[in-house]
Amino acid sequence: MKIALFPGSFDPITIAHVNILQRATPLFDKIIVGIGLNSSKQNFLSAEQRLQILQTVFSGYQNIEIQTYEGLTVDFCRKINATHMVRGIRSAADFEYERAIAQINQTMMPEVETILLLSKPEYSAISSTIVRDILRNHGDVSPFVPKEALAFL
Repeated sequence: MKIALFPGSFDPITIAHVNILQRATPLFDKIIVGIGLNSSKQNFLSAEQRLQILQTVFSGYQNIEIQTYEGLTVDFCRKINATHMVRGIRSAADFEYERAIAQINQTMMPEVETILLLSKPEYSAISSTIVRDILRNHGDVSPFVPKEALAFL
């Protein structure tokens, strides 16, 4: 069985995340969306809120599971028997960052391949950081997040 991990903070999830995941679904038997928890990071949404939002957004997908994890992503890959990691990239800067992490992960766990999917051009400017800023300033995030997430935000 080909299991992929789609890791991220998803604070909050954006339509760009959803698009990457929708495009990755046919490639794997199962995709686990891993909400990485980092206690040193100041999150906008709690882990429970992010878990609930993602479960709602992906409730209609048979081969997507949502889980939280702490620690190294490669250790979580071992725990869930992932053979691949899926990451989305929007820009050259994203590519350089993701390339470096993929190479380190490859050294730490050679049996896991990282798959980089290019963002669609219309989503390349959307990031969780920008959406958080809009939310903090009471702006309308509806063009940038899945409609299922709006009730939580």
